[in-house]
Amino acid sequence: MVQPESGPPVEIALADIVSGKPVPPRPSVRMRVSPRAAELHTASLWPAVATEPLGDWLLRTDTAPVGRLRRRANSCLAMGDPGLPLADAAAAVRRFYERRGRPAYAQVELGSDEESALTGLGWQVDPTGDAEHRLAALTQVRRRLRGRGASQAVALESAGPRATATITDDRTGEGAVLARGEAAVDGDWLGIHGVEVDPAHRRLGLATAVMAELLAWGAEQGATTVWLHVETDNTPALALYDELGLLPHHTCRYLVPG
Repeated sequence: MVQPESGPPVEIALADIVSGKPVPPRPSVRMRVSPRAAELHTASLWPAVATEPLGDWLLRTDTAPVGRLRRRANSCLAMGDPGLPLADAAAAVRRFYERRGRPAYAQVELGSDEESALTGLGWQVDPTGDAEHRLAALTQVRRRLRGRGASQAVALESAGPRATATITDDRTGEGAVLARGEAAVDGDWLGIHGVEVDPAHRRLGLATAVMAELLAWGAEQGATTVWLHVETDNTPALALYDELGLLPHHTCRYLVPG
């Protein structure tokens, strides 16, 4: 039965129906995965991250960090049921990082029950800010990138499920790095991470050139979904990812003990 804007309902015989779709369309399959399932793909970015389960929660620590400690690689993924009363789970998180001489972080979904429970126990919002988890079909992003980006050659180095793309300034004779980015494949998901451009060479298409190279590599590995994290106050990056069709899936917030 179909109800027109005016007039009585119209009955259509099932034998006459050849196709159908939900109205409005349902979100794509990749957008229907849970935040926890989406965040578990981040493990592929850092090969030295050791993990320990706490029910559905996942304690993570980078055993060989390079440079600053990254929150994602050194935080508890607090999504789901920890299998303990929340106060006991929070205490277990603190002990895990204290034993390793690391600050304790809990990564939660913004507005989630886990956030409410931990803040109720005195945990506070990490002042370095929230980050959106964005994702899209890899083929769609590659189409939107076509014809964009700098003309400089992009060097790609890969080892196993990870790759690094770099643009260097060969005019100086020293090969100064102008732009770089990293990627990792986990199943058919490609994670993009650490896309950086030298401040003196921004707005020249270097970031899109690096992304295009990493996406091409990911497609060769069989990836069909691309995802990344972007800080919610990074306005230029948010505008770029909007143009490329990378849509927000959820927002991550990091909490620290009070």
